Formats: sequence, C-alpha cells, structure tokens
Amino acid sequence: MPAPRSTLPWPVVALFTAGYLAPYLLPTVVGRLDAGLPLSATEAGAVGSALLLGSAAAGFLLASRVERIGARTLARTGLALAVLGYGGAALAGDVPAVIAGAVLGGLGSGTVTTVAATRIAAAPDPHRVSTAGLLGVSALAGVVYLTVPHLGPGHGQPLAAIALTALAVWPLTGRLPGRTAPGPARRENRARLPRLRAGLVLAAAMPCWSLVQNSLWGVSGRIGLDQAHLGEAGVGAVFAVALGAGLAGVLGAGVLGARLGRAVPIGAGTVLIAGCVVASASATGPVSFAAGEIAWNTLYPIVLSYLIGLAASLDPRGRWAVLVGSASSLGTAAGPLTGSVLSAWAGFPVMGLVLGAGLLVVAVPMTAVAVRAGGPAGPVRRGGVPEPRTADLPPTEIPVVEIPVEGVAVPVRDAYGTAGPRPAGAAPGAGD
Repeated sequence: MPAPRSTLPWPVVALFTAGYLAPYLLPTVVGRLDAGLPLSATEAGAVGSALLLGSAAAGFLLASRVERIGARTLARTGLALAVLGYGGAALAGDVPAVIAGAVLGGLGSGTVTTVAATRIAAAPDPHRVSTAGLLGVSALAGVVYLTVPHLGPGHGQPLAAIALTALAVWPLTGRLPGRTAPGPARRENRARLPRLRAGLVLAAAMPCWSLVQNSLWGVSGRIGLDQAHLGEAGVGAVFAVALGAGLAGVLGAGVLGARLGRAVPIGAGTVLIAGCVVASASATGPVSFAAGEIAWNTLYPIVLSYLIGLAASLDPRGRWAVLVGSASSLGTAAGPLTGSVLSAWAGFPVMGLVLGAGLLVVAVPMTAVAVRAGGPAGPVRRGGVPEPRTADLPPTEIPVVEIPVEGVAVPVRDAYGTAGPRPAGAAPGAGD
C-alpha cells in the first residue's frame, strides 16, 4: 500500500509565494518605473537589479543563521521589511525614495525566501512543496498582470501588490518554528557542508542560468510594446496566459515527480528554454511574441522546481538550498540591467541569440550535478530526494567491551551496541 501523502506546509508555501513575487513581477515593475518616473530604460533596469541584489544579499547573510535566529522571527522580519520597502516605494514620488524602498523591499523578499528554502529542504517531499509554491506565485502574478493595467498609470500598483501580499502572509508565520538551541552536534554540522563539489558547481552555474531568464524577462514588456506592437493591456494578457501555462507546467512537474530523475528535466528543459528565449526575443508580431512567451513560461517553472529540489537534496538542513538560491538571485539581479544593455547595444534578436547560447553552455554542468548528486547514485525516497549513501553518513563510535577468552579479557569492538563484558563461556553470537 503506498504511503499516504503528507499535508503541505502551507505557511512555507505562502512564504515562498511572497518571496518570489517580486522577481515574477519584474517586467511590469521595470516598465512602470520607466514610464512613471524620469528614468531611462537602462536606469529602470538598474533599479530592478538593485531590488534583486538586495534579495541576494539577504540570502548570503542568513544562509546558516535560520535555526539560530528562528524561522518565525526571520520570516516576520522579512515580511515587515517587504511591507515597509515596497509600500514606501509605491507611495513615493521621487527617484531616490523609490530606489531606497525597492532595495529595502528586496532585502525583505530575500529574507522570506531564505526561510522558505530552509523549510522546503527540511520537508519530507521538497519537490512537492516547491511545486506548490511555484503554483501559488504563478497564479498570483497572473492575477496582478491582468489587474494592474486597469488601475491607471504609475509605478506604485505592482509594488503595492507585493507589499500587500507580504502583509497577508504575516498571520501564517505563527505556525513556523522558533529559535533552535544549538547543541554540540549542530555546532559541528554548521562548519561542514555536505557534497561540497556538487554544491559549488551548482552555485556557480545558477547565476548564469538565472541571468539569462531575467535578462529576457526584464525586457519582455518592451519587446511586446516596441517590437510586437502590443499595448500594455495586450502585453499584460500575454503574460497572464503565459503564467497560466506555467501553472500547467508546474502541475505536470508535480505529477511527473522523480520518475525521470532530475538530469533529464534540468538538461533537456534548459536546452528547450534556450530555443524559447531566441524565439521570444525575435518576435515581431503578437502571435509569435505570445507563442514564445507562453512556451518559455511553461518550461521555466518546471526546470526551476527540479533545480530547487536538487539544491535541497544536497543538504537536509537547507544550507545549499539557500546558498544556491542566493547565487541564483545574483544572476536574477543582474538580469534586468544585462537585458537592457544588450538590447540597447545590439537589438532584441541578437540579445536572444547571446542569451540562448549562454543557456546551452551552462546546461552541461547543471546536468552533470543532477546526474551525480540527484540521479541514480542512490535510492530515491518520495519526492525525488536521494537517500543518503553509506559514505555520506557521519561516523559512529563503536563502544569497546571486553570478552573473556580462556581467562583473558580481550578488548573488542562491540558492533551490536551492547555494553559490558560478555559472560564467560558464552557461545559466539549468543544474544546477537
């Protein structure tokens, strides 16, 4: 009989949604900064990059401190920063105040995402939890894209949506654990990261992968407006449908689970995303633009869910999940500015070719990590997380006992965990 599926940790799913909403709304945030404030397209992209850089900085600073500070305390701190930062930026009318609020909000998003990543890694089924989080953020972002164009011009609406989401998630933080007192074993484990080589390779590859995604995502609104000749409502509708397709893709990933391992979805999925990036950047009409965006947004969350699960499987305490996520945020942060600079220098189609080639290169090391660390190297438990192999287990002290042999007490290793001398004359194996 199959084991019953565990209940989803909904506070963690909600935190994931609140933390990832800002990157998902990046095109409309950057586009409205450009339109509503005295900023050029490149300067607006730089503000988006500053927001995401704040998110990455929070992840690096807090990667190993969640248990020490407490998930509940950190989550509430991050949500408060998000409400104050994004809410203040939404209400501000001058550029310095908007930039300061965006960076403060980015710090809050990164803090919330850090807590979510550590709790996902501790879950019995990390892939299922990350899939639910991606479903939540995709659905919410789709609603925002459909709603914002009807709320009038200005930069405040998408930023206010992020702030209100953080405020709505706050009541759920009461179900998160508090501070964990560090015992000797925890202090020893804090200094060691398991699977160091695989984690470093993944942490080095993820910024490039994320940079490509967000370079295109950061300028997709401008591609739709300037090159595909759509209005803001039309672009918003395309993004909403694309995110809806992403929901279907995430549902498919949840159903597929670990049946194909992680190497195939990550490697083949990244290659397909490269083709979608080239197609979307080269679109010159509404149909081709919509097709490229929908195909890309269908594949992106599928591959991302497997990458999150892969990072979580490298360390059950979630440190690699946070570090890889923060490294990914560095690429995410550089994305809007990179996309703006590349498109201004060479145009959208050439930008797409450059970004697609970069994805093909980075697919190789990520697939290699998936094969070695998350593939058939060991038994896979439910959710696609490999069971630890013997070499990964910590050494266990075996007590020394004495067994009298012909009147002489001989020290031996008691591999069965019993203590004290074996009675004289006992037959070998007795009581074992």
